[in-house]
Amino acid sequence: MELQLLFDNLTNPALLFFFLGLLAVQLKSDLEIPANSSKFISIYLLFSIGFKGGQELSHETINAEILWSLVFGVVMALIVPIYSFFLLKKRLGVQNAGAIAAAYGSVSAVTFVTAVSFLEMQQIAFDGHMVAVMALMEAPSIVIGVLLMALFREESEHKVSFSHILKHSVTNGSVVLILGSLVIGFLASDKQAQGIEPFTTDIFKGFLAVFLLDMGITSGRKLSTFLKNGWFTLCFAVLVPLINGSVVAFVSQYITDNVGNQLLFSILAASASYIAVPAAMKLAAPKANPGIYIPMALAITFPLNITLGMPLYLSIIHLN
Repeated sequence: MELQLLFDNLTNPALLFFFLGLLAVQLKSDLEIPANSSKFISIYLLFSIGFKGGQELSHETINAEILWSLVFGVVMALIVPIYSFFLLKKRLGVQNAGAIAAAYGSVSAVTFVTAVSFLEMQQIAFDGHMVAVMALMEAPSIVIGVLLMALFREESEHKVSFSHILKHSVTNGSVVLILGSLVIGFLASDKQAQGIEPFTTDIFKGFLAVFLLDMGITSGRKLSTFLKNGWFTLCFAVLVPLINGSVVAFVSQYITDNVGNQLLFSILAASASYIAVPAAMKLAAPKANPGIYIPMALAITFPLNITLGMPLYLSIIHLN
């Protein structure tokens, strides 16, 4: 791993605000971001990255690489939850295993956005169709998680309509917003896009920093509860993302020559959903413990990826 790259990432102001949030919790400070403000910033980040991705995509010619990238993303979203489920099922039970598997097969839009910021800081280009890849990876893992829970579900467990869960995962607000923004950005002309550029681009990093401050506060509050669950879940939340990201950092060279795209593939494979999946699991796995799968994704895997993960995956890509 390039130590300078790691140092640069650890001193990124947005990341330091994340650590400030963690510190505030440990100091028992009353610092917090109002819930409505946090929700607005989440909407803004998804809107901005989707719109900019659509703009980039409008300048690209649909070719075999783009199609293979979309297929590769969906395949990752199908494979990761399957093997994760069987690693977890014996120790944590069917519902907890299904919820965690779905979370780790799905993606974290915030991790993706942070990776985009990291690439811009490193002046590494990436293609707009990667936003579409991210959007397509959200739902398949939820579907796979539900299917696995249905296959191994005990007769006494709560039954939920599969069509209901499928609809919920596809119409989830984050999925609709990122896909909708992508389409709108694709349809907008360059002149029209320039009209809102101060909003979509100029203030992006500032909002990202405030959002990561909020994520730090949220993670800090959940961390103590999570640590009571033992070493197995902690090791899973650390090792599985690093393995997924490292393997994809190597394999993605066969999908695309673009270094930025390869890093984003790695981050998508390594990240875990803590927004869309928990919302779906309230219906699909009511007995699953959110005190396990949400902190795993948010308090462990998320900071791991944005500190050590991105420099590690980029170093592997450079070695290819």
